[in-house]
Amino acid sequence: MADRPHDHERQINIHIDPEKMAGHYANFANVSHSDYEFTITFARVDHEMEEGEIPGVVVSRINLSPRFMRELIDAMEDNFGRWSARENIKNLPEVDEGEQGGQPGY
Repeated sequence: MADRPHDHERQINIHIDPEKMAGHYANFANVSHSDYEFTITFARVDHEMEEGEIPGVVVSRINLSPRFMRELIDAMEDNFGRWSARENIKNLPEVDEGEQGGQPGY
């Protein structure tokens, strides 16, 4: 039954306009939802303000279906886990050769 459309792997060909390639910087996000969708609002805020309201500007707002939200969370957890593991390896303390009885460290 390999000739059925859902039985073979499909490739997605996504195009991005050059002016959008740089993306947007955000240091704040708000997540909200309704019965039908999730909304993620990304903003850039000025955390250096010591008094009063913190100024900010929305840089993007994305609406997602609940199913896509779950897939996004899974992908983010997977990528964050791989990034975290790589960072932990980079930050391992160097072992002094004297502690290993003269054996070179690998």
